[in-house]
Amino acid sequence: MGIIIPLILITICCLVIWRAGDGFMTASEYVGRNLSEGVRGATINAVASSMPEVFTSLFFLFVLMDASGFSGGIGTTAGSAIFNGMVIPAVSVIAVTTMGLAKKIHVSRKVLLRDGIALLIAEFIFLVLISGSTLYWYHGLILMLVYVVYIVYMFSTMSRKEKEEFMEESHITAEDFEDEERKHKHFLLGLFTLDLERVFIGKTKINDTKAWWLLISATVAIAAVCYLLVVACEWLGEKTYHVPYLGEFSGLDIPVMFVALILASAASSFPDTIISIKDAQRGKYDDAISNALGSNIFDVCFALGFPLFIFTIIQGPIHMPLEIVDLSSELRFLLWLLTLVAVIIFTYGKYIGRTKAVILLSIYFLFVIYIIARGADNPVANAIADFLVSIVRYFRIA
Repeated sequence: MGIIIPLILITICCLVIWRAGDGFMTASEYVGRNLSEGVRGATINAVASSMPEVFTSLFFLFVLMDASGFSGGIGTTAGSAIFNGMVIPAVSVIAVTTMGLAKKIHVSRKVLLRDGIALLIAEFIFLVLISGSTLYWYHGLILMLVYVVYIVYMFSTMSRKEKEEFMEESHITAEDFEDEERKHKHFLLGLFTLDLERVFIGKTKINDTKAWWLLISATVAIAAVCYLLVVACEWLGEKTYHVPYLGEFSGLDIPVMFVALILASAASSFPDTIISIKDAQRGKYDDAISNALGSNIFDVCFALGFPLFIFTIIQGPIHMPLEIVDLSSELRFLLWLLTLVAVIIFTYGKYIGRTKAVILLSIYFLFVIYIIARGADNPVANAIADFLVSIVRYFRIA
């Protein structure tokens, strides 16, 4: 019973994040309809898809108020990045091939290399930067600036033709946001199922006022449920925890980083998974696969950098115990290695088929087993962890 309550709460959080995320995406795209697709994708869409990671990392810091809170943020963002790079592309390919839409999909190798190399560089900076025993506000600022540099580089390397195409595609009207399925849903049904589009837009056309109300309500819903997600992860990691009106229960007694690595990251990445599957089914393979890599740069740099910057400005530096430093070093290096493996798998050959999808899922499955074994203090997993940390220490990163 002790672990059932947090798991039920995390499942509910996952569903609410998914439903509220749909509303946030619709509203944000309408508000930014006059921006070029490139700018909109790199800013508004990136924020929309990564809002759960931002809020979860923020609440981990401000709820736990210590180094373990920051480790929870690292677990969420790093775990989400691994989930995005492994699971989302794999399930997108499997969804397409299972429905018979295609036997394998072709993704632009140029785009994959661009985003993959940029992600590896960003994660290496992350590995080097967040490696000391004390974290300051400028660490968060540098991480955010890395994302800004990526955006500037991306647009500076675009051809003139690509920029013109983006501008031509930027003229979106209210009619582009009409949803016939939504029109036939009852208001109360929309309220009960958290269909915020149906609640705030209804059967009429969307406008600026409705879009902003939808945006605000979706943001509040995501923020509230991310707070509950952090509380559930904290409960699950504790030896014993107290639930108001229900009493004391036993948790798993493991570092909160391990819980965040698997459960918080999967819950926050659930909306991205649904979006990528839909994109793949519509034949938008570049969006379904490469965006998983591109959004990881935002997760690693901004979703962690912004909460770190805000927290240290308000509360002062974060002092990291040696145990937390080693745990985060192990995770950051493992993240970089798995990203490298994913990029190699993506760029090897011209297509991504079921074989590659199965390999990616198998790697993620092994990663989950490794994290569970680490939480259970398994000797083999601990030996692997010691080896990873020793490599980081050898290069004087940790």
